[in-house]
Amino acid sequence: MRYDIRGTVMQSVDVWLEAGESVYTESGGMCWMSPNMKMETNTKGGLLKGLGRKMSGESFFMTTYSCEQGEGLVAFAPEFLGKVIPFDLAEGQSIICQKDGFMVAQSSVDLSMHFRKKLGAGFFGGEGFILQKLTGPGVAFVEVPGEIVEYDLKEGQTLKIDQSHLAAMEPTVDFDITRIKGVKNILFGGEGLFLATLTGPGKVYLQTMPMQNLIGKIASAISTK
Repeated sequence: MRYDIRGTVMQSVDVWLEAGESVYTESGGMCWMSPNMKMETNTKGGLLKGLGRKMSGESFFMTTYSCEQGEGLVAFAPEFLGKVIPFDLAEGQSIICQKDGFMVAQSSVDLSMHFRKKLGAGFFGGEGFILQKLTGPGVAFVEVPGEIVEYDLKEGQTLKIDQSHLAAMEPTVDFDITRIKGVKNILFGGEGLFLATLTGPGKVYLQTMPMQNLIGKIASAISTK
């Protein structure tokens, strides 16, 4: 398999498959494809797998695209303005991403639910208890709203963020929440009551335009008018 990520503001990814190779995506995720591509839609793993994906923000049914002969092309695009991040995962290697972050992956990549281990992080962490976990081997693509900013945190290094800006992280990164200090900061700072605390080691991927922020701006403009 080879791929090419195109565009800047609204990216897409072209995936070229050899005969016998395949990728899968959520229902309705494909944009265009060559005539030698075959598509097959099913629950990919059964009822429980389908329900788990639904809880993590994806569709119950998944569609697999495979090349029947020669080399075939199939293209995918995010559901919103933003970037596409490729992760080339080794055997057993995982990446944790936000709900609805999964875009497309090789059939060898496993997509499953990921539960936040800490109670407070689940209640107040912005995304709830359930995230997505992608495990290799294989290449997986994650869609991110806005631009992507990457940090490689060292052992014990901490970064405090508005929790809605977390797009993905390696499993070695510890995610927790901390309460904002100061009554005026809480009431008038615009960040709410809690911030997310990310502690290394491991890579974190932050998004510059969280969907809830964009939706809030649009809703505010509509209500004002």
